Amino acid sequence: MIERLEVRELALVESLVLELGPGLTVFTGETGAGKSIVLGALALVAGARAQADAVREGAEEARVEAVFDTRALPELEAALAARGLERDGAELIVRRTLATSGRSRAWLGADLVPVGALAELLGEGVEVSSQHASLALLRAETQGRLLDAFGDCLGLRAEVEAGVRSLRVRDEEITRLRADADERARRADDLAFQRRELEEARLDLDEARAVEDEHRRLANAEWLQAETQAAASLLLGDPAAPDAPGAADGVAAAASKAAALAGVDSALGALAERLAAARAEIADVAAELERTAERSASDPARLAELDARLRELERVRRRYGGSLEAALARREGVAAELAALAGSDERLEKLESERAAEHAQVERAAARLSRERARAAAALGEAASAALSELALGEARFAVELVPTAAPAGLPCAASGAEAAEFRFAANPGEPLRPLRSVASGGELSRVFLALKDVLRGAGSARVLVFDEVDAGIGGAVAERVGARLAALARTHQVLCITHLPQIAIHADRHFRVAKRRAGGRTRTEVALLDEAGRVAEVARMAGGAEVGPATLDHARALLAGARRKRRPRGK
Repeated sequence: MIERLEVRELALVESLVLELGPGLTVFTGETGAGKSIVLGALALVAGARAQADAVREGAEEARVEAVFDTRALPELEAALAARGLERDGAELIVRRTLATSGRSRAWLGADLVPVGALAELLGEGVEVSSQHASLALLRAETQGRLLDAFGDCLGLRAEVEAGVRSLRVRDEEITRLRADADERARRADDLAFQRRELEEARLDLDEARAVEDEHRRLANAEWLQAETQAAASLLLGDPAAPDAPGAADGVAAAASKAAALAGVDSALGALAERLAAARAEIADVAAELERTAERSASDPARLAELDARLRELERVRRRYGGSLEAALARREGVAAELAALAGSDERLEKLESERAAEHAQVERAAARLSRERARAAAALGEAASAALSELALGEARFAVELVPTAAPAGLPCAASGAEAAEFRFAANPGEPLRPLRSVASGGELSRVFLALKDVLRGAGSARVLVFDEVDAGIGGAVAERVGARLAALARTHQVLCITHLPQIAIHADRHFRVAKRRAGGRTRTEVALLDEAGRVAEVARMAGGAEVGPATLDHARALLAGARRKRRPRGK
């Protein structure tokens, strides 16, 4: 609901503040007074296209600001929250400015937003019906949703939309996996070669170190044998030179002398024991050196084997990271990547299987939706035609045509189903039914809008309905019925109506009079909220023309009293 509307420097309006409320609000006044400016201001806050020449002459910028109570619009509140727009409670302030340069800007609360965001968030919450305004009702998407709401098909529609969305997600992944299949095959062949090469290399860090040690020994066998034998000779003496004692002989002689002197100095006995132990250790070391010399014989065949093994290990090092540790890590990585590639193929098979099942499920849901829509379309056409007959369009016909829509490639249907709803209308007998958007008469269009909104009272998302020219070409009893319809619709919506007929104005919960005033050589439009006496005078003017006498005033009072008696309490 719009609680407050402020208009500055728009067309003939210099400054205007309207305190609005629930129910039916009417705007009346002489032709050309500027009543449609209010309609234009509301269209601007709902995201309609703006014209730079709408700025009041002499001003640099026009501004329209509306305060909305969003408590009855949970979808709007959710959309605002999703955009991260902060508000104070359930109040939403919407502001739109229009400069003479043509630049238009919009705010939701304190946040500057694209002008398109107003239409996106508020376009279906505020519907304007006039000869010159674009109606959400004329959009194919809106007509489809209204039909589905009327036929209680929104749940089924949501199921189809979710199914088509899911199929598209699956198709994207399947397409990607299929496109990558050749590359995956090439990659798998390369990885399989690497895995085979690494496995055949039998990589083991301990084995590699042992090979390197043994290779060093065999590569230096002659030198190692000669040097270890020479070291043993130094310890035990050279067999070829018996007169040249070894280190062990010297230590033994020293031990003998120390033992002989132990009787003179007891401390030398301990030294003699240590020298004897040293002589035994030297002999043991010499024996080990001799055994090493014996083992160090050259083995060309074994050396060739070790050379080959080292060359293989070096090749693997260079190819896979420069070290055996890196090659071992690569072996693990190759195994993991091959497993992932195999998983991609399994994923593709699973996706294709799941997609086939889901495609069939969506196809069945779309078929059910089509059947329900056909039933709802017939019922809506009958109900709307009956409603039009009470609004001076008794010869008019209304129908809902279900137009098949082409399914995107590979999908069972479009996101909204296998067909689109098109509202069609014929005002006179013998005329063909035409799309509602091609109806030329603003008055007819407003009455069609009213009839549909009455039939679809609980189905639409709009909570603010604005009617202009709904009374065109009617009068008398028909006008009374139009007024009663508007009053009934105002029990569930906030309804604003521009009218020239007293039969409609008498049903208002709130009545504004629009008039032109001249001051300082300028013309401005002013809007005043009428009290009871003002309403009587205005209804009398509308009913009796410029000359309003006592009888006309009495007639106006009677009309207002009759409307109050007929009105039921709101919400019942």
